[in-house]
This record gives sequence, structure tokens and C-alpha cells, in this order.
Amino acid sequence: MPIYEYECVDCGERFELRRGMTDKDDEIECPRCGTKKPRRTFSAFGTGASESTVGSPSESCAPGRFT
Repeated sequence: MPIYEYECVDCGERFELRRGMTDKDDEIECPRCGTKKPRRTFSAFGTGASESTVGSPSESCAPGRFT
């Protein structure tokens, strides 16, 4: 099951929930204020590599490979 991030429209609380892809968002309750007004947000995801082991984007792609 994927983990989705939400933000409450009323109080601004940000929280995560593990939900099935077909589960409806109108069933979700804010853990802080209890209202049922969450908004699914976009989130960045991690790759597992640290910044020190990965060079700049131009260094990580072979020249001419993605033309």
C-alpha cells in the first residue's frame, strides 16, 4: 500500500497515511482537529543515496546518452 501525505484545510496539520489506491479521501479525519477536510499533497521521495555520494546532475548522466 502506498503512503499518502495530507494537509488539513482547517488547521494546516500535515500527516501521512498508508492507504489503498481505491480508498476514498473523504473518509479521512485530521488527527489534530478531527475535521474531515484533508487535502492530498504532493511529496518528494527519497532515493536512498546521500548527497555526498551523488554528484551534480550533469555528472551522473553519461554524455550523449539522453539526446
